[in-house]
This record gives sequence, structure tokens and C-alpha cells, in this order.
Amino acid sequence: VISDNPKQSSRVPVFIKVLDVNDNAPEFAMFYETFVCENAKAEQLIQTLSAVDKDDSYSGHQFSFSLAPDAASSSNFTLQDNRGE
Repeated sequence: VISDNPKQSSRVPVFIKVLDVNDNAPEFAMFYETFVCENAKAEQLIQTLSAVDKDDSYSGHQFSFSLAPDAASSSNFTLQDNRGE
């Protein structure tokens, strides 16, 4: 408690026990090996990615993907989030 009056403040030790540890990192749902043909059309879907996390989640896991900064600045590839559809 923050107070201008020292008689109304106190300090107590607090111990926190973590019950759920994120001990499994998210990973791709499967091994993906993607090939792009040189005659692929603009806006053509090349690959759909999915991820999983072995840790329990009460509200479900939400994942997001992004291109590496050097690829994101290029207009050759784009990434679209289909929101799990």
C-alpha cells in the first residue's frame, strides 16, 4: 500500500507458486517442405501452415506467423492469416 503516512504502510514477503509452466514451445503441426514453380501466378496460394502446442490451454491456443524482416520488405511473398479456417 502506498501512503504518505508511514504508520499506514507495511511490507510482507509474498511467495508465488507457479502451477502451469510453458514447458513445450509451439511447433509446426507437421513437417512442411514447400516448392514454388517458376510460373506460379500472382496471388496464388502456395502453402498453408498450422501450429500446435502440447501445453494445456483452457481457451485454446492462438498462433500468429510473420515473415522474416528481409522477406517482409520484398513484394515477392505475402502472408495471410486465415484465423484457423
